[in-house]
Amino acid sequence: MTETIKQKTVPHLSRSMVSPGSQVILLMLLLVLVIVASAGMGYIKIPFSDVIRIVLAKISGNTGILAGMDRLLPVVVLDVRLPRILTAAIVGGGLAIAGVVFQGILLNPLADPYTLGVSAGAAFGASLAILFNISFMSTWSVPLLAFIGAMSTLMFVLYLSSSGGGYSSNNLILSGIIVAAILSAGISFLKYIADEQVSIIIFWLMGSFASKTWADVAITLICVCFGFGVFLFYSRDLNLMSLGNRSASSLGVDTQKVPLILLVTASLVTAICVSVSGIIGFVGLLVPHMMRSITGPDNQKLLPVSLLAGAVLLLGADTLTRAVLPNEIPIGVLTALIGGPFFCYIFRKQQKAKVW
Repeated sequence: MTETIKQKTVPHLSRSMVSPGSQVILLMLLLVLVIVASAGMGYIKIPFSDVIRIVLAKISGNTGILAGMDRLLPVVVLDVRLPRILTAAIVGGGLAIAGVVFQGILLNPLADPYTLGVSAGAAFGASLAILFNISFMSTWSVPLLAFIGAMSTLMFVLYLSSSGGGYSSNNLILSGIIVAAILSAGISFLKYIADEQVSIIIFWLMGSFASKTWADVAITLICVCFGFGVFLFYSRDLNLMSLGNRSASSLGVDTQKVPLILLVTASLVTAICVSVSGIIGFVGLLVPHMMRSITGPDNQKLLPVSLLAGAVLLLGADTLTRAVLPNEIPIGVLTALIGGPFFCYIFRKQQKAKVW
C-alpha cells in the first residue's frame, strides 16, 4: 500500500531494469569520462592521455610522469580548467539534490531549488554588492552578499508561511512567490540606477563558471557533501512525508522538525551554489524528473543518482558553451534554452497520459 501511495505522488513512474547500484556506478564512470574529456577541450587542445598523466602526477607527486610534456599544459589543466569543471559538476549535483528535496517536501513536481525565492534573494544581495562596489572581502564579497541575501529571504519566507500547525506546502509556495516578486522588482530598480555597472549585474544574473578557483571547489564541495549527508539521513522520513502529515506522524516522523531541517539544508545548498555560479535554472527541476522516471520515487535511491546526473548535465552544458560553441554564452541562458522546451515536452506528455 505504501508503494502505491508513493507512486501516486509523482505520476507515471516506471522502474528501470538496471539496479540503483549499477546506475550509480555507470553515472560515476560517465562523470569521470566527462571531466577528463572537458579538461582536454578548449582553445588549447590537450589529448586525454596527457590529462590523465597530469592528474596522476599531481596526485602521486611524481613529476617524472610529465617528462617530455609542454610545461604550459599542467598549468592549463590544474589551474584554469579543473577548478571550473569541478565547480560546475558540484553545483549541478547540489542543485539536483536540492530539487529532489523540495519536490518531496512540497509534494509538487514543479518545485525546484528556487521555489521559495532563494535565487531572487541571492540575486538581490549580489546586485547590491555590485552596485555599491562592496569589496571588503575582495573577490568573495559578491558571493558572500548573495549568500546572505538567499538565507535572509528563506528566513522571511518561513516566517511569513508559519502557522500554529507548522509549514504547509501551499503557504510555503505562495510565500516564496510573493517574496520573489518583490525582490525581482527590487533587482529591476537596482539595474535601473546602476548605470555602468548594469552589465556586470546582468552577467552575474545569467550565471557563469568563468574564473573559478580551487577555493570555490572546496566551499561548494563541503556544503554539498554536508547537504547530501543530511538528505540521506532523512530520506526515509522524506519518503513517509509523501503519505501526508497525519500518516507520516503516525509512523514516527516529526512533521514539525524534519521538514524545517530539510528546507533549511536544501536552501543552504542552493544558496551556496547560486552565490558561486549565479542564477542557473532548470537543473533542479529537470534532473529529479528524469531520474525519478528511471529509478523510482524512493529518495534513498533517487538522491545519489540525481547528484551524479546533475553533475554530468551541468558540466556537459558548461563544456558545450566553453569549448564547443564559437562564442561562450552564460550557462544560465543555455540551461534555460535547453531545459525549458524539454520540460514543456515532459509536462505535455504527462498531461496527455492523464487524459488517456
